[in-house]
This record gives sequence, C-alpha cells and structure tokens, in this order.
Amino acid sequence: MLLPLFAAAVIGQAAPTITLTHDNTSITESCTIVIPPGTIIADADGNGVLHVDADDVTITFAAGSVLRGADAGEGPRQTPWDRLAGVGVRISGRSNVRLVNAAVEGFKVGIHATNAPGLAIDRANIRDIFRQRLRSTPMAEDGADWLWPHDNDNRQWMTNYGAAIVVERSDRVTLSNITVRRSQNGLILDRVNHSSIFDNDCSFLSGWGLAMWRSSDNTISRNAFDFCVRGHSEGVYNRGQDSAGILGFEQCSRNLFAENSATHGGDGFFGFAGKEALGETPPPPGFDYANAGCNDNEFRGNDFSFAPAHGLELTFSKRNIVRANTFIENAICGLWGGYSNAFVILDNHFEGNGGMAYGLENGAINIEHGSDTLIAANHFINNRTAIHFWWDHDAALLQRPGVKASYKGVTGNTITGNTIDLSPNHPFASRIGQPPRLTVLRLRDTPDAQGPHVRGTYYGGNTVTLTAPNAVEIDATPGAEPITTFDRSREEFDLPPLTRQPLGERTPVGARKHLAGRRHIIMGEWGPWDHAEPMVRLASSDARTRTYELFGGAGPWFADDLREGGTATWAVPPSAVAPLKLVVTAQRDVHPYAWKLRTEGFERVVRGTIVSATWNARFFTWTDQADPRTNLAAWRALADAPDALHVPALAGLDIPYAHGGPKDQPFARDARGTAPGADRFGMIATASLRLPAGAWAFSTLSDDGVRVLVNGAPVIENWTWHPPSRDTGRFVQPAEGEITITVEHFEIDGYAVLDLAIDAVD
Repeated sequence: MLLPLFAAAVIGQAAPTITLTHDNTSITESCTIVIPPGTIIADADGNGVLHVDADDVTITFAAGSVLRGADAGEGPRQTPWDRLAGVGVRISGRSNVRLVNAAVEGFKVGIHATNAPGLAIDRANIRDIFRQRLRSTPMAEDGADWLWPHDNDNRQWMTNYGAAIVVERSDRVTLSNITVRRSQNGLILDRVNHSSIFDNDCSFLSGWGLAMWRSSDNTISRNAFDFCVRGHSEGVYNRGQDSAGILGFEQCSRNLFAENSATHGGDGFFGFAGKEALGETPPPPGFDYANAGCNDNEFRGNDFSFAPAHGLELTFSKRNIVRANTFIENAICGLWGGYSNAFVILDNHFEGNGGMAYGLENGAINIEHGSDTLIAANHFINNRTAIHFWWDHDAALLQRPGVKASYKGVTGNTITGNTIDLSPNHPFASRIGQPPRLTVLRLRDTPDAQGPHVRGTYYGGNTVTLTAPNAVEIDATPGAEPITTFDRSREEFDLPPLTRQPLGERTPVGARKHLAGRRHIIMGEWGPWDHAEPMVRLASSDARTRTYELFGGAGPWFADDLREGGTATWAVPPSAVAPLKLVVTAQRDVHPYAWKLRTEGFERVVRGTIVSATWNARFFTWTDQADPRTNLAAWRALADAPDALHVPALAGLDIPYAHGGPKDQPFARDARGTAPGADRFGMIATASLRLPAGAWAFSTLSDDGVRVLVNGAPVIENWTWHPPSRDTGRFVQPAEGEITITVEHFEIDGYAVLDLAIDAVD
C-alpha cells in the first residue's frame, strides 16, 4: 500500500512510478521516484521527507529527480549550509532495502538508516548537505574549527556535524558508487558490521569522508576520500582540525582498508581505540581491557599522502597491519602509532614526510610507548626521521586500565630489511643557513627510577645510503641504543597472511595525481576548493587593504561596486597556477565596502569594513613573577621597561605569529636579537581614530589572552590561556568623533595569533 500523499501510476506489471511532492511520504513497495524539476520539500518535523516502510523493496530515483530540502548556497534567496536541517530519506527497522540513483540535496542528513540489515545504496549523488562555516583563514587558525570525534554513542556526530549518509546498528550493508560533494561529512557508520563500502567518491569535504564508530569486520576498498580537510595554510598552520579521509574511533576492528585514496586529508586515516577502551568512561560488565582497541585491521595498497597532519594515525591499538601503502609529504609524519602493540609495517613507501612537524613527531614512522613492532621491507626516501621510538612521562595515561592491561614499555621492536635514503634532494627548508638534521633511527628515553624503558630494539639488515649534509643513521639517548648485530631477512618472519580481497572496479589511487602536494589544499569559508567550481576567499588583510583570491571560473571575472565610491584593483596572477586577486583599498580611516564578484554561472558578494589606524605598540617578555593572569599590574609595567620593543607606528593589529614571536615579525627587523621570542610575551597597543556614529562590532582572533578597551571601557575580554579563539563585542558611538582603543594580549606557549577587526553593524 502507498499512503495517499503522492500520485502513483502503474504501467503494466512494472513497479509503480511515484511523483514525490510532500513531506512524510511513505513507501511500502518497490517503485520509481519522480520529482518535478525545481521542487523543494522541507523536512518540517525533522523525521525525514521520504520514509521507507517495508522490507525487501527497491526504490529507484528517475533520471533528473532530486530530493531537495532547501536551495543551499550564499545567494540572497538561498539557505547557508550551516542552517540546513532535516533528513531526506529515512529508513528505520526495515531489512533488505535498496536505493538506486538517489539524488539528495539541502538537508542536515541526506539518508539516515537505523536497524536496516541488508541495506544497499548504489549510484547515489548527494551534495549541498550541512557544513559549518569555517573561521580559520589563510592568515591564521581559529580553534573553533576543531572537531570532537571522541563521543558518538548518542549520535553526536550526526547531530553536531551532519552527513550525506548515516547508517546505524546494521549489518550486511552495501554502499557503492556514491558521490558526495559540498558537505562536511560523507558516510557515517555507527555499529555497522560485516559490510562493504566500495567505489565511492566522498572528496573535497570539510570533515570526514568516511567515519566509523564501533564498526568491525567491514571491507572498505577502492574509494576516494581525498581533500577531506578542515584547516590548512601552508607555512602558517597545519593541524587539520581532526578532519580525515577515513575516521575509525572506539573499537573498530578486523576491517580491511584496501586501495583507497585518502590524500590531502587532515589525516589520511585517523584511528583511536576509544575512551571506553582506555578506561576513561565506565565499561560494560566483564569488559576485556587487554583486547580492547581498534585491533586487527589491515591497511593495504592505500595512498595516505599530503596530509597537514598524519598520513595514518592509529593509537592505543594492537596487531594492525600496514602493508604496501604510500605516504608522501605528510606535514607532521607518515604514520603515528602511539601506545600501539604488535604493529606490522611492511612494504610501504615513505617519502618526504615531516616538513612541518610539531614536537617529537616528525618524519615517516613515529611510535611513542610502542612495543613488538615489526618494520620490514619498507622504502624510506628523504624523511626528516625515518623511524622514531620514544618513552616519556605520561603519568595519567599509564594509569588508565586500557593502557595498563597490555603495556610493555618501548620493547621488542624490530627494524629490518628496509631501504633508507637520505640525499641532498630532500624537500626540507634549511634553518638559519644550516642544513636540516635528518635521521634514520631515533630512540629517546626519559630516565627515571623505573628505567630504562626503551630496550630490545633490533636494528639490522637494512640498506642505508646517507649523502645529505647533517644526515645520521642512529641518534639514541644513553641506554636506548639498538641491538645492531641483528640481521634477519623478511622471509624469516611469520608474517600475517592477506585477509579478504578488495571489492570494486575503480582505481582511485593516483587518479588525482595532478593535485599532488599540500599546496593544492586551498581552504575557503566552507571547506576545501574542489579545483572545479569557482571559489572566492579572503586571502589577506592589512591596515588599508583586503585581498580576495578568485579560483576557477569558465570565463573572465568581473567586479561591481555595490556601495559606489570604493576602490579596487585586479592583481594579475604571475603564473597559470596562481589565482586572480581583487585588492580593495581603504579611502578613509573607516571604509565600508561591498563588491559583487562574478564569472560565468557564479557570483559572490564580498563586504566588510577596513579600519585604518596607526598603533603605538610595545612588546615585552614576562616571567612567573609578572604572570598577566595573577599579577596584572606587574605585567603592564613591563611595557615601559627599557628592554621592551617599542613600535610607535604599527600599521595594523593582524599579527599571525604562528609558532614564532615578535622577533620574527617584519616590524622587528632591526631588533631580532632583543625582541621577545615565541613564548611568554605580551603586547599593549593603543590607537585613536575618528569613528562615525552607529553600532560597531569589534572582533578578535587570539591565542592566548586578549582584552580590548574603547575609551577605557572593556569591549572584549578573554584573559585566559586558550587555543585560537574568536571573541566579539559591541560598541555604540552616539555621534561621530574620536575614540581611543587599547588592546592587551599575552601569549604563553605554542601557536600564537592576534587579529583585531572592526565592522559596522547593519
């Protein structure tokens, strides 16, 4: 039976054709869905527009039929992506449902299936699904963009971030030939087992291509999960904000990941045993900590290259096999396996990894507190460090029941049969005129009464060629030196056999080789550029200009001044790969602007306010005795100390320190040796400007503490130790006149940024 919310026409004995025009349409038999062009059907009650209410049915979307919940976009009559709501197709408690040719757009979730064993979705095209507006820019990272994948037992992923397809508590699911674009997440599997995910392309997303939660015994093969990245600006910041081509959290085990392309993601693969597995949340009765984790997975023939963070991160887990994969120029490292046991890393290619490393993680393979690792028959070319094992004082983690149950320290690791080359052709920049230090094997121990902790590292039978300056083979702390008399061939090891074979017909690995390199990660306000459709982004700003970059476009670009009286110029790209730029220049101290940028089939309005002021700024180093959080008067007094750096005419407060400090900025060119460094510095800056009457929004992007005062009264105050965070405040100017602005900023350690913007409130 079909409920009378649509028209049905039965042609002969074929499945009926259903014209879908209303919310809460119920389907109880196999049919073909026809949706008139331009139809928009909002999910008014949030429970799905199209309901599948029968077992063993096949629902086929007719060519050209699109289930659209809203017209998504940035136009005046469109719905921004972060306001999309509802579900397109809902399947609950039904088995052996098959969806064919589904086209879904304009929802929070495209297709949502729960308790749907035997579900098959084939040849779906899903786009314009919910995605958050990103606050990071090419100039600076914003901590608000970071995802939180650690909790999902109450549907947090779907609720907070949306997805093209969500499948929950279902076995024997098949997802194939699905394309996802302009979405935050592609496919979410929550407690999905014994299923097949193949021949899909969920790329150029701002979150996760495939996200798995408590899902095991699945085959994931021959998919493209490229450019699933949330934040990256080459040379400025590179942490990915916990985005990933593939995400596997909370006890995802015995999965085969084969011949997938997961390049240019925040991580290529981001795996974590889970909070329950570690003992951070109460376990169910009889829980076995010794065998908890994301265990016994096999990664075979995948491409995990060009990540802002890690090619493959899999921590607190056991017996995983990484075989015949490619790891090229991942910014932090190729493979990160903290607290792993019995990792097998075999026949992989690692090249150029570690160019934008953080802390101890850099290079090809990095494993902290790992044991019984086999690293054999890999090819390492010009990585900052080929292999790095270390132990440090992680007191809290070492007491977790999930860690204690199988912890062995850094012991029993074997490195043999590898080919390792370090040559002058490496991609790493020199520092202060010195060649970078390159290492084959690093072993680090932190001495304490219970040590040594790094022991029994077997290193032998490798072919090592060192021609790069500053290249060394072994760098070990005293007592952590490897056993180098070891020499066994790969054939002598009892290597794990291949598991099941990959599924699918596509060959995504190498299909986007024309986009190789992190430089092709070009982030916009809503996600990464897909290198196809036009995109506009704010690239930089200073005291008197705003520069917009224009990407793509089938024809020439045009700019229309919507405020009449503005000034903008085109900056012609110096090469075919550089973008066209529009430079808006302020004509007065406070200069609102609005420009319509357009090319064939695309237009975008950019607007803002340029506030041009000259700042009297002082930069200084502080100590514990003048901590700004506990002794503000002493901290402020440092601004007047003789060794403070005084910049009497700073052009603007948009300072992307990144991992540097005042001494690294252009305004300190003549004070490099005395200006404050990257940590524990402060700044107090003042400026006066003539502000028109009206309401004004002040906003800051800061790491760490910031305070903004207008005429001595606080407008913004976030005087804390925090990641890059955006704060806003409102100021009303009753009549045009001069105001005095004071900005105070302190940095403790790590990444730093300070940016102040002032905009008219419409």
